[in-house]
This record gives sequence, structure tokens and C-alpha cells, in this order.
Amino acid sequence: MVAKPPPIFKPGAMFAKPLSVLLGDVFNDAYARQGFAARELVTRWAEIAGAEVAAHSEPLKIQWPRPVEGQQQEPATLVLRVEGPMALEIQHASDAILQRVNRFFGWSAVGRLALRQAPLSHRPGKKPPAAPDPAAVAKVAATLDCVEDQELRAALARLGASIKRN
Repeated sequence: MVAKPPPIFKPGAMFAKPLSVLLGDVFNDAYARQGFAARELVTRWAEIAGAEVAAHSEPLKIQWPRPVEGQQQEPATLVLRVEGPMALEIQHASDAILQRVNRFFGWSAVGRLALRQAPLSHRPGKKPPAAPDPAAVAKVAATLDCVEDQELRAALARLGASIKRN
């Protein structure tokens, strides 16, 4: 009689948890201290306010007035950090910004904006890379005679010239 080998132990599947899940409560507490019920107003500011406004501003906090017994809750004040010269433009667009913010919340949560002029905490994005040299594009395009589609040939030539440049 031949003895069977013992079964090989296979540990249960282990899945790494995303960092956002592990730190979610920490971030939620930090945003709650600034008056944000949810962090989406900060993280999705560019979608809510528009790219041009978001490029020059960021939400700092929401100030909720103290409730008065027997009266309806007053709307909050959204405090924005704004880069110096854009403060005037954002002040002029405040009605549109308030409408967008309240549309995001689904109710009239914010009644006014308060602007604080200061440098923004986020860094501006990288500039897009410069276009490749036209001479290099033409040189690569000359090697692509087998590609019939003109637009595809031009795109491949630009790609090839960009790759050679780097």
C-alpha cells in the first residue's frame, strides 16, 4: 500500500486593502473638523466649480451658523482660498459658484462665499510636452510608406519622433 503525501497547506487569499479604505476615517474626521460633511466637495472641486475657477481657488472650510431654536437653519458660508488677482473674478462669479455647489449638495446648503487671498496648497499640473521637431517627424514619416491611412501615418510619425527625442 502506497501512502498518500500530506496535503499542501494553501493559505487563504489575502487581498491588499486600498489606502483610501485604511485612511478613510482619518480623512473624514479631518474634513469634518473643517465643516465638510463629505470630502467630495474638496476632492471634486474642479468638477463642481469648473476648471477655470478650480485652477485659482480651493475650498478651505464650511462655516455653519449656530442654530437658533424655533427658527429655520441658516445656510452656511463656504470659505475659499483664492490666488490674489483672481479673487475679484471669483467674487463676480460667486452666484454661479453658489448655484453649482448647492446643485452638488442637492439643497441650498451654502448661502454665501467668503474669500481668503493666499497661495493655493495644490501644485499646478505639469505642462504638456512640446510638439516634436517637424524635421524629425518628416524623417520618421518617410519610413512609414506601408501605412495607407494619412492620419494614422501622421500620428505614428509624431509618436516616433517623440520617442526618439526622449
